[in-house]
Amino acid sequence: MPKVAMLNMQGQNVGEIELSENTFGAEIHEAAMHLVVRQQLNAKRQGTQSARTRSEVRGGGRKIYRQKGTGRARHHGRRAPQFAHGGVVFAPKPRDYSFSIPKKVRRLAMLSALSSKVQDNDLIVLDKLELAEAKTRVIAKMLKDLGATRKALLVTPEKDEKVVRASANIPGLKTAFVGTLNVLDILGHDKFILTQEAVKLCEEVYN
Repeated sequence: MPKVAMLNMQGQNVGEIELSENTFGAEIHEAAMHLVVRQQLNAKRQGTQSARTRSEVRGGGRKIYRQKGTGRARHHGRRAPQFAHGGVVFAPKPRDYSFSIPKKVRRLAMLSALSSKVQDNDLIVLDKLELAEAKTRVIAKMLKDLGATRKALLVTPEKDEKVVRASANIPGLKTAFVGTLNVLDILGHDKFILTQEAVKLCEEVYN
């Protein structure tokens, strides 16, 4: 079973925690992670882009010149794609970019993402995260002490309003709780910070 150091909010080593092999020591499946990330990014697309085809552009009802005898190509209206102000060939239309993925593949991608953070030494486990009041400077100092000065994902067992408010103004920091974890957020941040309780809950949910 993988083991990682457990730190306090001051960045001091206060022990060691043993992680579940099934959750944090799984074989990494890059194809599954890629598929799930692509699904999440596709689902975020609005799909509202639209352009007019030659049948939708205003004008162009009259034949611009006679069919024969001019030596020029045969044309009907001025709204063909090759003319200025003409329609668009294969014009984009509003559409839904989302697609579905089997539940087993989604689970495999999540386990791969969690395990990759352990293998890359980007997982930080806190013994506890307690704030007397929602102060940004407390979280900022904690991140500095933990060496998580770049993009970081801070995960708590459940939503903590004090932590959310104290973290809101820190660039590169995103807060989440175990129920809202997703592959895109895990892979999109340099450091993955979990509280001890969050680790246990992750193992219960994904084991």
